[in-house]
Amino acid sequence: MARSSNPTRRRRRPGSGKPIRKKPCPGCNQMKCDNTRVPYVDYKDVATLRRFISDRGKIRSRRVTGACEQYQRRVATAVKNAREMALLPYIGSTR
Repeated sequence: MARSSNPTRRRRRPGSGKPIRKKPCPGCNQMKCDNTRVPYVDYKDVATLRRFISDRGKIRSRRVTGACEQYQRRVATAVKNAREMALLPYIGSTR
């Protein structure tokens, strides 16, 4: 069976005619930048980084957080640095 050539078909909500709206990037939205320069993510700002990790300690995906590519890369690097400095856990609680 051949795939549909309509690129917007996969981007619609199931059962609805409306296309899915993309979430605004939390970093670009917070800094009010024009997506040309992604703001610096500080690894010491644990409160901000906790929004990007799950309760198990895993880094959440872009699809879940709504971050742009560059911001997600910087967040991932900052989370890894914070883990090395023992500011964030490598694994969360199992209960």
